[in-house]
Parts: sequence; structure tokens; C-alpha cells
Amino acid sequence: MVSVICTLRHHTDEVSCCAFSPSLLATSSGDKTVRVYSTADFSELPFSPLAGHGYGVHCCRFSSCGRYLLSCSTDGSTIVWSSETGEPAAVLQHPGRSPLRVCALAPDSSLLLAGACDGTVALWDFPSKALRRCSAVSEASVVACCFSPFGQMFVTGCTHGDLKLWDVDINLLHAEKDAHDLGVTCCSFAPQFKVDGCCVELRLASCGQDSLLKIWIVSQREGAVCVMKLLHTLTSQSAPVLSCAFSSDGELVVSGSVDKSVAVYNAVSKRSQTFLLCPCLFVICLQNLGAQLYTLKQHDRYVTAVALSPTMPWIATGSMDRSVNVWRIGDGVTESRQTVCQGRKLPGHSRLLVADWSEEDVQTWLCEEGLQELVSIFKANNIDGPELSQLNKETAAELGIESVGLRGRLLRKIEALKAEQSGSEAPDEFLCPITRELMKDPVIAADGYSYERESIESWIRGKNKTSPMTNLPLLTTLLTPNRSLKMAITRWKSSQ
Repeated sequence: MVSVICTLRHHTDEVSCCAFSPSLLATSSGDKTVRVYSTADFSELPFSPLAGHGYGVHCCRFSSCGRYLLSCSTDGSTIVWSSETGEPAAVLQHPGRSPLRVCALAPDSSLLLAGACDGTVALWDFPSKALRRCSAVSEASVVACCFSPFGQMFVTGCTHGDLKLWDVDINLLHAEKDAHDLGVTCCSFAPQFKVDGCCVELRLASCGQDSLLKIWIVSQREGAVCVMKLLHTLTSQSAPVLSCAFSSDGELVVSGSVDKSVAVYNAVSKRSQTFLLCPCLFVICLQNLGAQLYTLKQHDRYVTAVALSPTMPWIATGSMDRSVNVWRIGDGVTESRQTVCQGRKLPGHSRLLVADWSEEDVQTWLCEEGLQELVSIFKANNIDGPELSQLNKETAAELGIESVGLRGRLLRKIEALKAEQSGSEAPDEFLCPITRELMKDPVIAADGYSYERESIESWIRGKNKTSPMTNLPLLTTLLTPNRSLKMAITRWKSSQ
């Protein structure tokens, strides 16, 4: 049985990645932030969000012990954060300032790896933060990478569809050409490996734009070359598969897709089991390796990220709908708890307008937004939806909310709520692809895309005159004003 135990809706742009440590959940987004939650109650930590990147964050990862959190971004940097304080411990820049799409940390935290849009990977010694090497590994963008469980090799995947296996000196061990037609999107090693004499055998999951999730066996004998053999091809999802991950025991593999679904598969051969049905769950009971156990459908847009907790039976899934769902797997979930989580959405994101909210709806929204300390005040003053929407600095102070910071937080949440429900979110074509902010002076670059002038000029100065969208060289740095787009943005702003 699987049910949603929590839905997090704090990001203001699409969720790009999710990661668990033994006690924390981290999520990253195109809104340039990383958010960190306690897995005790999924409340956001006081120092969250982490806002050190200049552009969207593509990937976040915890160290094995959970002491450090990594994030990498279009700005070409990987930031190492303390997961205890939220303070940056180091900022590591790609030598060529190329946008970074993915990062990984060796299981023993000895090495940090980041894959870039220019086809290179940068490898740092993690304790000293010194760059060991930056090497070209592909002619296309590196969008996937992961270390083996023992940290002596790593895999890279690129937008041309190749998977390549490397040692830690970035010497090629094996290349799997066209592993995924149209491009690789993610790869992940199972935590367990098998040793048979002098042969080590690993399992690797990869997914791609071909709508497939593949399970590979990677084996190496002492003194011999590495071999990659396709073990299983999983085809249940009907659109590109964007993310995949193994459970900590290696028994499950999970994937998220453009078809808005999350698929959970059996990753080992075992006896058949009986699974219960619930409203968002479709179950197939098979005993073979690769059998699909669950299909989870709760997101409104593409599922871009999946992660599994190392200590609890939880899956976190992130989406372009800006939400993160945390799911519980197992028979320990009661029917009543499932009904609460999977029935009517919490009022802050329901189809009800704020003006129609009851006092109970308002109090539930406060809890959802991490403002539990205000519930008693709102209850004592009988604040319902219409009164909530009219709150301002003066009336919030009159309620007895003494903390200026808390009042400010409340008012920002109210403004975001009203913007969300008024449908005033800007159309995607009005947002600069680099900053994801509403454009004021849109210009057309040589790649045919429109950008905010200041952002693309800054990009060209620091990024070797490559396209932020295609990573191909710009034939000219000439920028043409997009007057028709500027007029359309002006008309849209007036209508709001």
C-alpha cells in the first residue's frame, strides 16, 4: 500500500531534484533555491531556503552521513552547504564557467563530481576542495552522473544518449553507445554489489528521452576490462523518463516521467506479494525482476525528480507543478490517514477561492505554510477567508502578532496565495529562460530565443558566447529587441 503523507508547495518554480539524508529532505528548483525539511514532521528548517545561486538549481545531493548538502546550478557553481546551519562551506566554480546540470559525491565523501553543459566533468578532492581534474567526457551536455557504491568508478550520461564508465582518474573503462535514444536523463547505482571471487558485480539504473528505464549489470574482474550488460528494459511509462533511483536495500527502483506518473518496480527476484488498491494507485502483482508494483499519479505536470529515504519507507517526488509529494510504502499506513492525505487538497491549494474559506480552512492553511504558532490567534479572532485576504501590516499588528518577522512572513504568504488564486502567474514565454523572472527588456539572441537583455549580456560575458538553451556557440553576440514580446508583456501586466 502507498499513500501521500505530505505535500510541500513552497517552491515558486518547477522542482528539479529531491534528496534524502537520514533526517532531512532537500528539494531544489528553478527558483534558484534549495529548501530543507526535517523528516520528523516535514517542517521547513529555520535557515531554509538556501539562496546562494544566481540561476536555477538543477541538482541537490547529501553526503552519506548527511553532514553536507551539495547543489549545482546554471551559474556554473557547486555550493557545499552545512546541513546543520545552512551556511555555505565552499563554493566550487567550474573552470570554464559552464552551466552545471548534475553533481555527485563519492560514498566516502572523498570526491565531488559535477557534469557540465560543455561536455566536461569537474572532479574535486572534497576534503580540501581542490580541483583534481576537468576533462571532456562527451560532445554533448553531461546531464547524469553517479558514483559506484565503493567509489572507485563513476558513470556519466549525456544528451546524445551515451552511458560511459570512468575510473576516478577519468580514464574511460567502458562506453555504451546510444544507451537511450534521444538522450540519457538520469542514472543511479544500486547501493549493494556482489563479489564473486575476483569479480565485482553492480546494478545500474538509467532512464531517458526514449521513455525507457533500463537496468544494467556492470561487472569487472581484477585486471580485466569492465563489462556492461543490459539486464532489463522497463516500458510501463508512456513518455520520457526524467529521474530514477534505487531504494537503500536495492529491492525497489523508482522512476518519474513526463506522463506525470511515478512507477515503482521490483528490482530483485522474489515471491509475489499482495498489494492494496487506493484512489491514486494501480497495482500489478508479479514476482519477477522488473515487475511493476505501483503506478502513482498525484502530480499535475511532469515528474522531474524521485528520491528514496535511506532510513524510512518513503519516496519523495518533485514535479514541474512546483510541488513535492512524500509517499509512504508499506502495510503500516492506515486507511484513515490515507483518506486525509489523498482526498480534498489542503485549502491553500484547493479550487475554493479564499473568499469561500471557513475559519477551519484558514487554520489548516496556516499549518500547511508552517505558521502553526498563529493558529490560536486566528482562532481567537475568528479569522475566516474574507478577513484573511484583507489583512495588512496594521491589522496584523492589531491581532497581537508581536514579531515583525512573523508578520512579514504571514503577509508574504497571503500575497502569494492571492496571486496563485487570481491566476496572475505570468505565462512561461514572458519569463527569461536564464533567470525565470518576468522580462522587462526582452531581446532575441542568435539562437532564436528571447532573454532579458541584462541577463543574456551577463551570460555572454561569462560563458564563452554559448547559448544558454542549446549550449551551442552563438554565431553572433548581436541582440535584437523583441518589441512585440515587450508589448505583450505590457498588456498582460495591465490586465492584472
